[in-house]
Amino acid sequence: MDGKIELAGMEFHAYHGCLPEERERGNTFVVDLSFRYDFEKAAREDSLADAVNYGAVYDVVAEQMAQPSKLLENVVWRISEAVSKAFPQISDLHVKVSKANPPVSGPVRWSSAQL
Repeated sequence: MDGKIELAGMEFHAYHGCLPEERERGNTFVVDLSFRYDFEKAAREDSLADAVNYGAVYDVVAEQMAQPSKLLENVVWRISEAVSKAFPQISDLHVKVSKANPPVSGPVRWSSAQL
């Protein structure tokens, strides 16, 4: 029973960006993550021991968000690599990192990178 899990709207204050102000003040970032895994045993037995622990996934994401990067592309790649390594039973991992109010010459609510 291959099922899909989503962790949507994980919000962080982080220091990613190329500009000195971004790396000093930080900004709001939102991470959306989804993956698939065989959760038949977890579903049938209602057992966390047989499931992917969402809290542990969040902790891996938080650890990566705490490491400043210049590019969103690097952040999304690092999260994807770290989650895949920590949870080899998952597949079809999708990670999206969005940055609030990116420093561009006009109004933009979010910029995002996805992998």
